[in-house]
Amino acid sequence: MRMGYIYIALTILFTVYGQLTLRWQMARAGELPPALTAKLFFLLQQFANPWVLSALASAFIASLCWMAAMTKFELSFAYPFMSLSFVLVMFISLLVFGELFTWHKVLGTLVIMGGLFIMTR
Repeated sequence: MRMGYIYIALTILFTVYGQLTLRWQMARAGELPPALTAKLFFLLQQFANPWVLSALASAFIASLCWMAAMTKFELSFAYPFMSLSFVLVMFISLLVFGELFTWHKVLGTLVIMGGLFIMTR
């Protein structure tokens, strides 16, 4: 059972890494062009970025960890833990990217954590 929690933790960590890395690199890449073909070309160009590729690889590894977690727990028990990725991304985004701090975000985070606590009891 302990390995199941490790698989969940790894799923969360790889998910958070991927989201934060994509946010960082897409902010550096600039605005999405208005024309449809330019949008597609812009997004496809991002596959040449090693950081973007690492974020996509991270999503794949997170999926593998999640599949392993599903061999240890029922989905209804394990899935609420994924909400921790929302919490981590919010806090790290505030610190690293200087995103806007609002009490609505804090309240939402507390509700998520409270829900997780209730669901795992």
